[in-house]
Amino acid sequence: MAKKKVPALKSDEEAEDFLEQDLTDYLDLDTFTQVSFEFLPKTKQVNLRFPAPLLAAVRQKAKQEGISYQKYIRRAVEKSLTSDG
Repeated sequence: MAKKKVPALKSDEEAEDFLEQDLTDYLDLDTFTQVSFEFLPKTKQVNLRFPAPLLAAVRQKAKQEGISYQKYIRRAVEKSLTSDG
């Protein structure tokens, strides 16, 4: 189904009015990706030793995802603690 095109909004007021409506006809939810934000300060440090090949794989995967390898490791730990599996 073709989605409606978002109109050119000329002011903040027009934008606010536009956002008050149901935007389902304007958004393709199949193209959305999950985003997470880190709000808590990082106050503790952890030192880990990894085998070189594992660290290289982590760094490569993080690079593919466009994030630092530390953030990739932190996200993997967070996911393991919040997953239902």
